[in-house]
Amino acid sequence: MVTLGYAHARSGRPHSRLAVALGAAALAAAVTIAAFDARAQSSQSASPSDKADTLRAIKVRGYFVCGVAGDRPGFSFPDSKGVMQGLDADICRSVAAAIFGDPEKIRFTSLTSLTRFPALQSGEVDMVARFTTWTLTREASLGLDVASVYFYDGQGFMVKKSLGVKSALELDGATVCVNQGSTGEANMVDFFRAHNLGLKPVVIEKIEQIRDALASNRCDAYTNDASQLGSLKLSMGPAGDEYILLPDIISKEPLGTFVRKGDQRFFDTVRWTYIAMLTAEEYGITKANIDTFRKTRDPQIQRFMGETGDLGAALGLDAQWAVNVVKTVGNTAELWDRTIAVLGIQRGVNRLVKDGGIQYAPPMR
Repeated sequence: MVTLGYAHARSGRPHSRLAVALGAAALAAAVTIAAFDARAQSSQSASPSDKADTLRAIKVRGYFVCGVAGDRPGFSFPDSKGVMQGLDADICRSVAAAIFGDPEKIRFTSLTSLTRFPALQSGEVDMVARFTTWTLTREASLGLDVASVYFYDGQGFMVKKSLGVKSALELDGATVCVNQGSTGEANMVDFFRAHNLGLKPVVIEKIEQIRDALASNRCDAYTNDASQLGSLKLSMGPAGDEYILLPDIISKEPLGTFVRKGDQRFFDTVRWTYIAMLTAEEYGITKANIDTFRKTRDPQIQRFMGETGDLGAALGLDAQWAVNVVKTVGNTAELWDRTIAVLGIQRGVNRLVKDGGIQYAPPMR
């Protein structure tokens, strides 16, 4: 079982191999990322006005549109009835519940690493919750904001057990698959360069192609966020038992909800919806017991429950917005237990501060 935490691998012995392959890898990654950013920035001209009222538009439309991957078990994957399930899907549902009181007033749009930002910038979706890392350049140059960080992750490696590899430091000269348009490309190149290791990158856009490349031995390893490695391993069924996740975590990957910049009210709605789920966990409020808190004398919980104060009005929402979120979707612990725990990933740093993690809810007052 993988526990999420951050510890960079130490350098191994110096290596005399010529860095031709590594230089080519760095150049290829730089070109790919530069091209991606150029496409994303060019689409800003098609973005809604900075004065757009996304919350009002959603209410008029009658449903919330959320961008997800749609092909990642544990995060967003349709069940046998075609209903989207997973952490990302439930993060989306929580926003619909806050706005409408109904988490099913939602439409999911499946997006790739390359299409997620243009889809949000153009207004095709209202929000993206697609295990997307919060970075300076994404927030400063793409016209986007991160409203909340709902998963603190880190990049790792998955390899076949038969290779006998126990650490990423043993991947000298390896052929490594990585998703196109992801932060993982640059992280991978940085790691191999820092440890003087040879690298043969294989840049692929779709997860199905990654799976095929691993099965056909086109790649020795696959690098992505640890959560995504666990998701892929689970999706492979019995064949997933042939692979292991190496212990090395080579980056910080805070996964957030992305919205368009300049629409403060909707930003606030998304941010405080997540904070409401954190707050509920802190108070011990769950889907099952929330109604028992209606008669509490605790002023903080009274405000949370909408019995006193005007928190809902401040956000342009119903007084019961937080109650609706928890009663229909759950608190943060409930989301984790039903979506991520099955991937074999311990909560680690994603626990509340009081439990030794780094998740912390600002006061709802």
